[in-house]
Amino acid sequence: MSISGLTEENITVTIGDRLARHRLNREWTQKKLAKEAGVSIQTVHRLENGQSLQLDKFLRLLRALDLLENLNAFIPEPASSPLQQVKLQGRERKRASTARRVPKQTEWSWGDDT
Repeated sequence: MSISGLTEENITVTIGDRLARHRLNREWTQKKLAKEAGVSIQTVHRLENGQSLQLDKFLRLLRALDLLENLNAFIPEPASSPLQQVKLQGRERKRASTARRVPKQTEWSWGDDT
């Protein structure tokens, strides 16, 4: 199932459903998952019902379900181009640059138009 066409609300519901299925595949109750993750039962309930929660609690739940490594596929390490590596001389990029203004050019002529 592709989630790229879904709204943020529908994506949150889909994530909650998937994590609930992972929990149930382990034969865990919401209470057991909450205890393993170190969060409240209400947090597990909110997640499984597609409600938002804090990122650190989400990460705790993923860790408890042994799904934390899946973040590598979710947000892959960005690759820099060889030209960018040469330009930066091995340093890591810290900020984006703004677009440079190109001076407005006047209309060109041969110079004998008088």
